[in-house]
Amino acid sequence: MGQPSSNHTDWPALALRAAAALRSAGVDRADLGIMLGSGLGPLADEVEARCVVPFADVPGMSASTAPGHAGRVVVGRLEGRDVIAFQGRLHGYEGLDARACAFPVRIMHALGARSLLVSNACGGLAPHLRAGDLLLQLDLINATGDQALAGPDDGLGERFTVMFDAYDPAYLERARSTARRIDQPLREGVYLAIRGPAYATRAELRAYRGMGADVIGMSTVHEVAMARHLGMRVLGLSVVTDMALPDAPGHASGDDVLRMADRSGERFRALVRAIVPQL
Repeated sequence: MGQPSSNHTDWPALALRAAAALRSAGVDRADLGIMLGSGLGPLADEVEARCVVPFADVPGMSASTAPGHAGRVVVGRLEGRDVIAFQGRLHGYEGLDARACAFPVRIMHALGARSLLVSNACGGLAPHLRAGDLLLQLDLINATGDQALAGPDDGLGERFTVMFDAYDPAYLERARSTARRIDQPLREGVYLAIRGPAYATRAELRAYRGMGADVIGMSTVHEVAMARHLGMRVLGLSVVTDMALPDAPGHASGDDVLRMADRSGERFRALVRAIVPQL
């Protein structure tokens, strides 16, 4: 359908239109939203799908131009739950503002989802991390320079949304216990997002580490802010695909990121499938 001009968009109304379009395509409802990041989309192929719709066919959405993002909405059953999974996401570096990036969360909420599992591929800033680690996001830092809640929108939630405990404390505990139960090592840390598409400079990486960030990426923060605005409970998981260390001789490429996400995919999918019934 194409992305509307964000400055003049009635996003809540557009979300209702998008939800209606998905219902006409066969969607009933969903109680859990899942956002799948770079190279992590194959989990959506494991959903017992009732409906699969390309982003571009959903009112208010545009086709994803990001590598490793199939750009499809998959609705169906996963581990006994009714889920709506976005196989890929929209990013600020694609030329979109934060409200457009967070729009999929509005759609999830309009279809009944009250919990959200976000995932991403990220670079490791903390020296104890290694490429291939799975990480539980404890908190987030928005360094994109944009805000998904900008504008006079008080219709569905508080405009001045409190972001303490952005990730639900009970969900964090359930994720930890689930990882222990299936014997999956799970690191923990703070996720920081930049807009991109340029990777951070050495000086920026040092600054971000000093701010308390453990991993860095180019997504997720707008979706989490919107979910909290809408009263949704959120859990965040990351795959550390490379190390973003300021004194390293070089930096991973986009292809390197996708290769590591693919190599880590089986462990990621097993963890998510074990966690889904707990959300």
